Amino acid sequence: MTNRIAVFLCLAILALFLADAFFLHWDLPVVLGKRMASLIEYLSFWR
Repeated sequence: MTNRIAVFLCLAILALFLADAFFLHWDLPVVLGKRMASLIEYLSFWR
């Protein structure tokens, strides 16, 4: 991955979170936090 692609992806993700906070109201940080918690719980089973 080049630096140009990494910067573009970072800006796209940041824009998505900003659009969610101001316009969309999808609560993306909450949804992603719940999914991350379930992933950690799933992975801890395999430990």
